[in-house]
Amino acid sequence: MYFEEVKKESLFIALEIVNSNPDYNIFENGKDARTLADMEEEFLNPNSISAFIKLDDTYIGIIDYLLENPRDQYPWLGLLMLHGDYQGYGFGAQAYAVYENEMLKRGKKSVRIGVLKENIRAQRFWEELGFIYYKTTTAQNGSGIFCYQKQIG
Repeated sequence: MYFEEVKKESLFIALEIVNSNPDYNIFENGKDARTLADMEEEFLNPNSISAFIKLDDTYIGIIDYLLENPRDQYPWLGLLMLHGDYQGYGFGAQAYAVYENEMLKRGKKSVRIGVLKENIRAQRFWEELGFIYYKTTTAQNGSGIFCYQKQIG
């Protein structure tokens, strides 16, 4: 498993992955599907690193993260999403392990994430991977976000 940078010409793949998760899309922005313009805004910005999660030659997911959030100087994992067809097989934990290893190589000691309070499935996933809740905050859309942190290394 490895990561491949998201590029403008591959945004349609990101759209397919994201739209295979309608429940998440509803939690995130009230619509079950996103547009190519949404993908460009989310994954082709100068602030975060966006990459496909690949298993051999198959695109199975997408990851988006900040090496250092300017607000707290921690690395933040903004999104780790598998295509709906590849969920439930342990690929999410494997993809997270690749990401964590990358953070360790960069000398990072901990990682933070935010999980939408409605996304119980994601909360369980991250807690099983060792993330610890530390506070609740509010997103721009008014949704509650549970903040988690994990010590690594």
